[in-house]
Amino acid sequence: MACLVGQWLTTKDATEETQFICDQVKDQVLALTGMNYVAYTAIQYRNQIVAGENFLIKVDVGEDYNHLSVQHLPKVSGDEFVLRGVEQHRAKEDPLLPFTK
Repeated sequence: MACLVGQWLTTKDATEETQFICDQVKDQVLALTGMNYVAYTAIQYRNQIVAGENFLIKVDVGEDYNHLSVQHLPKVSGDEFVLRGVEQHRAKEDPLLPFTK
């Protein structure tokens, strides 16, 4: 099945790579939310192929879930993953949908 550039792919279970991405932006998440989470575990993700890759990641933060929007553009930021936004207080069943915040 061909992937169209710019199209969000289906939601998948998180992998070790997904958790690695979450760990890379954790300090950014904590600074943005002002929270110190008891848990921080990637559960699901979606990705979008662009001039690099965008990710939507559902993270179990203990009491509820956060949705992270993360960007990785190697030609712009090298190996760095950049947090684009966080949606807090989401439910486990909430779908991963693109957002801007």
